[in-house]
Amino acid sequence: MDIILGVRLQDCTLVATSKAATRGISVLKANDDKTRILNTHNLLAYTGEAGDTVQFAEYIQANIQLYLMRENDTELSPKATALFVRNQLATSLRSRKPYQVNVLIGGYDTKTDVPALSWIDYLGTHVELPYAAHGYAAFYCSSLFDRHYRKDMDLEAGLDLLRMCVKELEMRMPIDFKGVYVKVVGKDGVRAIEL
Repeated sequence: MDIILGVRLQDCTLVATSKAATRGISVLKANDDKTRILNTHNLLAYTGEAGDTVQFAEYIQANIQLYLMRENDTELSPKATALFVRNQLATSLRSRKPYQVNVLIGGYDTKTDVPALSWIDYLGTHVELPYAAHGYAAFYCSSLFDRHYRKDMDLEAGLDLLRMCVKELEMRMPIDFKGVYVKVVGKDGVRAIEL
């Protein structure tokens, strides 16, 4: 019942994740942050099997940090980060214990001054999209994104779109997901904001 939403805007990328950690119909935790900051301009949001998600996110975070240290503080671009994550998921798929993890990677490419949003599923499928969702949110929010998304949206318009999505999810979801955490990935890095 995890909710992950992402919207690429004109000058930043928004990522929203549900606060509730659930198992079936039970809410186990009401303040679970399903994101990891990979480096200054890349954010990983994840959903999937409980043990796999945290272990995979920490593994990716550690490897991105290791790259940063080895390459004299040279950050991976959002595209390079997404391709690394996709490769790790595709490789694990061919092992005895594949990760059951779906991710969104929100980023900001400082060399080209362009925001990025990548959708990657547990099979290693990678697509760069203007908006994306994983979990049950995809069923309810895709039509709202299709109808209201514009390429020239600024931060406030993107937040309004996310508010519409959260309102729709609150109305239609059979379980209380305890609201969402929203993070912005822009030129100045990653920051959390209130919806």
